[in-house]
Amino acid sequence: MTYLELQSILYDLKKDLDKLMSTINIDKHKETAKTLEEKTFLPDFWSDTARAQKTMSELNEEKATINDYERIVDIYETLELSVELAEEDENYSLDDIEEMIKEFSDGIENLTIKILLNKPYDKLNAYIEFHPGAGGTESQDWAQMLYRMYLRFADRKDYKVEIIDYQDGDEAGLKSATILVEGLNAYGYLKAESGVHRLVRISPFDSSSRRHTSFASVKVYPETDDSIDIEIDEEDLRIDTYRSSGKGGQGVNTTDSAVRITHLPTRIVVTCQNERSQIQNRETAMKVLRSKLYNIEMEKKQAEIDAFNDNKLNAFGSQIRSYVFHPYTMVKDHRTQVETGNGDGVMDGDLDKFILAYLIKLNS
Repeated sequence: MTYLELQSILYDLKKDLDKLMSTINIDKHKETAKTLEEKTFLPDFWSDTARAQKTMSELNEEKATINDYERIVDIYETLELSVELAEEDENYSLDDIEEMIKEFSDGIENLTIKILLNKPYDKLNAYIEFHPGAGGTESQDWAQMLYRMYLRFADRKDYKVEIIDYQDGDEAGLKSATILVEGLNAYGYLKAESGVHRLVRISPFDSSSRRHTSFASVKVYPETDDSIDIEIDEEDLRIDTYRSSGKGGQGVNTTDSAVRITHLPTRIVVTCQNERSQIQNRETAMKVLRSKLYNIEMEKKQAEIDAFNDNKLNAFGSQIRSYVFHPYTMVKDHRTQVETGNGDGVMDGDLDKFILAYLIKLNS
């Protein structure tokens, strides 16, 4: 990289940094961290363990934001110094500059996403449901490919994943699945993924190697916590038990431990079969049901907001993204027009570019 190339790149990076500075209000984060830290020194701080842990979690989050911001500023200042040294000495080495530029850009992107996750429910864990569309094996296989994609995304974010329900497909793939993704801002990241996903490829199940189009739906909703009160009348529930099948630990399919709960007023059906105990499966299924009912209320509120503000992005739209693997490779998000030719990277869980564009549009 030459001095002139670096100078041009630095000009663009400065614009990105200025935009971040105007968005983040770092002084407010520092003041919040100071206030939270003062609370930890109070004599009775640990008298309420749940409240203390919540405070510590908030403090760690604020400190992480401050550290990320300061790291980005340090990288920029180092790049700025490198430009000055390269101008003074034509033999000055710029070998490590490209890696620093990538680290700066990645840091800006990740911190911007964190700032945009500003809704109370963004911090919650997330349930993801997978359902194949019409088309039998083709769509069932596509649903499983999406299932793997989000497992890899969760792994990239160091999130924990729990399988709530998994029904194998007839020949390949899956008929339906539900997973719980646990980690800070899991729902905030994944809420961008609700909708219909479309795949175009040469089918591995077609002996004539013809091109097929498949659809699968992904539904994301937050796991409710103690701060969210959802009342459910037991008389509104129909609870069925049955023999577990598919994925699960040893012994899960030897008793009628699986639970299916139907919420009669809304016709919502929730199944859970990942535990060996019927009681545990019922508790998990009730948690999923509470989250689904909470999500319905969120959707109603979002619809009311969208009715008065047409330029807002509807978080609950359909056919959000196309994945084309023949005759060329391209993944395109239809809501933001962001696209990439690195289909393998996307299927390996690299979704940040789509999520960032969605959040920016959602908050614009």
